[in-house]
Amino acid sequence: MNNILCLETSTDICSVALFNEGNLVTFRETKEKNAHSARLTVMIDELMQEAGLDYKGLSAVAVSKGPGSYTGLRIGAGVAKGICYATQIPLIAVSTLESIAYEVARQKEGMKWEKAPVIVPMIDARRMEVYKAIYDACGQQLKDVEAEIIHENSFHSFDCPIILAGDGAAKCRPLFSDNPQIIFMDNILASALWMGPIAHRKLTVGEIENTAYFEPFYLKDFIAGIPKVKGLK
Repeated sequence: MNNILCLETSTDICSVALFNEGNLVTFRETKEKNAHSARLTVMIDELMQEAGLDYKGLSAVAVSKGPGSYTGLRIGAGVAKGICYATQIPLIAVSTLESIAYEVARQKEGMKWEKAPVIVPMIDARRMEVYKAIYDACGQQLKDVEAEIIHENSFHSFDCPIILAGDGAAKCRPLFSDNPQIIFMDNILASALWMGPIAHRKLTVGEIENTAYFEPFYLKDFIAGIPKVKGLK
């Protein structure tokens, strides 16, 4: 049996899911900010107990590879690697943006369009910047991941419907409130719920990572903030 544990830690929401042959078995999620380090392993243990599955019964661990939060991605990768080392099972990396695009495509499957839409999953960076990529209506990638500051003319080159999804999409609503070409599906956020079918396909074709050398796709280098000390200017 193909049991894959999926970990999504690239945004403020931390989630885990167990899939069997690409079908969801059970799921855990926390929306508490900065709780990844405290909650991730606890949720995994709860999930495994609920499923009645020992860690040795896993076929692989899939982890979100980003782009996204530097700290969140590091935590997810570290936990995923630890499980893979301990159980000697493969590590699978799933693009955060691809999994969002996959779910949008799944929900819109069967819809009839005058022109097929493009899907633009977005991860919130800061201010009006997002990490994004562009996919076709079937979830196939058309344009590479990039960081972009979104403005009114960001999508002027497209003559088809544009579906914006992910936690970076919501802040774009004021920019495109009068643009009928833009469709918002910002309720579809990064989640372990969407990772299973992609991870199952990758495992089936042998698209696995070198556990020792795997690093998340941060897109940008981490810049540490300088802590403020009371009384100092």
